[in-house]
Amino acid sequence: MIDIKLLREKPEVIKEALKKRGVEVDVDYLKELDQRIRGLKKEIDDLRRRRNEISKRVKDVPKKIEEAKKIKEELKKKEEEIIGLQKEFDSSFLLIPNIPLKDTPVGKDENDNVIIEKWGEPKEFNFQVKDHLEIGELWDLIDVKRAAKISGSRFGILKNEAVLLEFALIKFTYDFLTKKYNFIPVIPPILIRPEVMRGMGYIDIEQDLEERYFLEKDNLFLIGTAEQAVGPMHQNETFEEKELPKRYLAFSTCLREEAGSYGKDTRGIFRVHQFDKIEMFSFTRPEDSQKELQFLLGVEKDLMKQLRIPFRVVKLCTGDLSRPSAQSFDIETWIPSQEKYRETHSCSNCTDFQARRLNIRFKREKSNQIEFIHTLNGTAFAIGRIIIAILENYQQKDGRILVPKVLRKYTGFRKIPR
Repeated sequence: MIDIKLLREKPEVIKEALKKRGVEVDVDYLKELDQRIRGLKKEIDDLRRRRNEISKRVKDVPKKIEEAKKIKEELKKKEEEIIGLQKEFDSSFLLIPNIPLKDTPVGKDENDNVIIEKWGEPKEFNFQVKDHLEIGELWDLIDVKRAAKISGSRFGILKNEAVLLEFALIKFTYDFLTKKYNFIPVIPPILIRPEVMRGMGYIDIEQDLEERYFLEKDNLFLIGTAEQAVGPMHQNETFEEKELPKRYLAFSTCLREEAGSYGKDTRGIFRVHQFDKIEMFSFTRPEDSQKELQFLLGVEKDLMKQLRIPFRVVKLCTGDLSRPSAQSFDIETWIPSQEKYRETHSCSNCTDFQARRLNIRFKREKSNQIEFIHTLNGTAFAIGRIIIAILENYQQKDGRILVPKVLRKYTGFRKIPR
């Protein structure tokens, strides 16, 4: 959540941010609620103080006993009132998304995102290219028909060399990032409590809830990305400044309902309910978070260059940001069968939005001052989409697939099929 000081001292900043994001929240009413709550708290404190004074000074004096009863009744009434007001305030205050950073482009949706960089040139094929599903079915790498027997639509089964390709991507990524950048490898739980998911800012609105799988009997959400489980690892903790930045590299299976997306990318395994992903997550000092965002973006670009697949970097506009993000970049990878770039990576600076909800802080060495930390996340690889990109960009005229050089020592073969 945002700093409540903004509501009290600079509500116009919130209004401007909401306007840029295309989100409607009654900021003036929220400010009024906050003032009423603060006023009630003072009244309650005064009544408690008066009650304590009476109990200390006078015993069994009818007039004072009667006054104490009245104070007790008034306290009960005001405490009930403040509970209701606080609940109303909290539910509305949580609807305010993060404040976009100043250099975030203003726009309505993905059509207003800004392309800032391209790397590599799409290959010109001298034959009719196949899409990933044609290739997958040709060499028995992808089976969506049998997956549908098991689980219904929007699932896929990876088979044979495709499975080994996934393991190669995982091993390559962990070797590369733990050795070169000192990320801490983790495999987090994929089931998390509602208060934790709320703390990360992913179930505040109905549209967010529609994306989540929820196990009602167990009162647990299935994660849609590893960051949702990694951020809360340090809930209610305080870092020492020397520990920062703290960087994790998390592998997980991810599950999303993809509500409202039916009819989009239904062919193959591009948009599925279940997929594997390797996610980077950083905890940093506030003054370092923008530098850290560029670092994560640089890591993503480095990984893609290792695979030698063309991509472009896109800066997201205000209308396309996730609710916790103050600034985000996407990497879009060239998909030959579609003749366009498609999103495969994202990285975001969530500033102190998640840390305030989860109470994650750090202590400055010189002043011993305690402050909220900044959190960031970035995709290393969304495995399924990168396999799609490899199959399509590395396809040969004879139908076989070259394995990217950097992965061959992990696969043990240079072509698919072997």
